[in-house]
Formats: sequence, structure tokens, C-alpha cells
Amino acid sequence: MLKHDLRKDEEIDQVFIEDNTFDNIDLKINPLLKGEYENCSFLNCDFSNYNFADFSFLNCDFLVCNFSLSKLIRTALRDVKFKDCKMLGLEFENCNEFGLAFSFEGCNLNNSSFFKTKIKKTTFINCQLIEVDFSNCDLNSSLFENCNLTRATFENTILEKTDFTTSFNYSIDPEINRIKKAKFSLLGLVGLLDKYDIEIDAKN
Repeated sequence: MLKHDLRKDEEIDQVFIEDNTFDNIDLKINPLLKGEYENCSFLNCDFSNYNFADFSFLNCDFLVCNFSLSKLIRTALRDVKFKDCKMLGLEFENCNEFGLAFSFEGCNLNNSSFFKTKIKKTTFINCQLIEVDFSNCDLNSSLFENCNLTRATFENTILEKTDFTTSFNYSIDPEINRIKKAKFSLLGLVGLLDKYDIEIDAKN
């Protein structure tokens, strides 16, 4: 369903689109119109460098899409699922804070930032999270399943009840992060002791 809602304080139309599927759209030919998208699916779309300022996505799915370096200024992402997407260098802290909620599976989020976001119970499955900034982020009760967290930044991060059991290459300082009841594997304990420059022999 598509309707136009012309706001009095704006000179452009704001669209409302519901229950649509967008497959392999060429944004150079058919730009995505600014507005609200609800229960929509986006497949094989290239959104790289796209400006999503003031867009709103509710209960939407993105599959095999490229979001690299796109702009997320005041973008609303509410109950959005990203699967097998390329999402390099995104600044999620610029999103609309209200109702911010998403999940990621098989995504490459390298060099992205979640600085100061409140994203409790977020799921990351089989994701590349190299050099991602999670500082000052609330990740309470989140799940990192089989994720690569090489050089990811955790500082003043809330990680209580967060599950890192199957993830790897993380470095988390317990003295500057809240990790009560967080879950780690025995092999992953070295990631909590990096700053002490010690060696752990898991065989004994």
C-alpha cells in the first residue's frame, strides 16, 4: 500500500509503503522515496552511500543488501532484520533512538559504530565485527554468536548477561565495562585479560 502524506512544514512528499517487496532495485533509476516502510522486504539492493536521513523502517527485512557508508541520520530502525548484508562504516548512533531495535545474521559490519546506542537483546550471528565501536553502548542480554570481534572497542559498555560463548578475538577490560553474568568460553577468557599480558594454558 502506498500513500502520500504532504507535511505542511516540508516541500516534499512523505510516502507510506506497506507489505511490499523490493528486489534488486537500481537506485540510480528508481530512488527509494523518503518516508515510512512497514512489513517490507528488500532483496539484493545496493544502498551504498545512500542517504537514509529521516527514513523509517518498521518490521522490515533486508537480505543480501549493501549499505556500506550509507547515511543513517535520524533513521528509524524498529524491529529490522539484516541478513547477509554488507554494512561497512555505518554510524548507528545517528539513528532515531526511539524504538531502535534490529538483528544481524551473516553481516559484515566492519568499521561501524554503535557508540552510546541502547540496543538491549540485540542478536549478532556469524557476523564480521572488526574494529566496530561499542563504547558507551547498552548491550544488556545481547547475543554474539560465532562473531569475529577483532579490535572491536568495548569501553564503558554494558555487557551484563551478554553471551560471547562462541565468539572470538574480542578484548574486553572487566574494569571499564559492566560484565556481570556475561557468558564467555574458557578459551575466550584471554580476551578479558589482554591488558595484563599473561598467557593462559587451556590444556592444564
